[in-house]
Amino acid sequence: MNYNIISTGSQGNAVVVDEIILIDCGISFKALKDVYKKLQIVLLTHIHADHFKRSTIKRLAKERPALRFGCCEWLANELVEAGVSWRNIDVFEIGKVYDYEVFKVSPVKLYHNVPNCGYRLFTNGEKGIYATDTGHLQGITAKDYDLYMIEANYTDEDLQERINAKLEAGEYSYELNVASRHLSHEQASEWLMDNMGEKSEYVFLHAHKDKSR
Repeated sequence: MNYNIISTGSQGNAVVVDEIILIDCGISFKALKDVYKKLQIVLLTHIHADHFKRSTIKRLAKERPALRFGCCEWLANELVEAGVSWRNIDVFEIGKVYDYEVFKVSPVKLYHNVPNCGYRLFTNGEKGIYATDTGHLQGITAKDYDLYMIEANYTDEDLQERINAKLEAGEYSYELNVASRHLSHEQASEWLMDNMGEKSEYVFLHAHKDKSR
């Protein structure tokens, strides 16, 4: 299973799988200029701007009139408001598998501060899973998948250091809420160890980067 991480993190998220599946669209249209013509579907996860950039979605719908857009019910109206025709939107239910002949997709419920999902992907006889912006992966299994694209937003030590530094400086620390909304490196690693097979590949997504870096 091939993947192209165009962008990941708070500055914007977009990953292309096997050149035809775009997951998340939180970047500029210009950043998609080399890939958008081959896309067959855009899978959206949640409403946050670093995953759902309205201007880019509108441009994609205009440039590719037959392009499919897949999402769960909480994003359907948002897609229409962004300029996507209802006839191009596939509204998914969590846990169901949707067969597009060349590939299959199945949304997975995730746990963020807004409704959110990840995706299982089945293509060319291989299996993959994509999950970012979630406080945990409890109850989710993906045994012996070929590709794992999983958030590892922070290490426990790094997060506590950032919280302490801001509290000592009398600054607001948004990091106090991070642990309930994002996976730590330790959580992601433990889950991967419980699910990966000998030939599995993984990539950590959505890693924290300080603005100063």
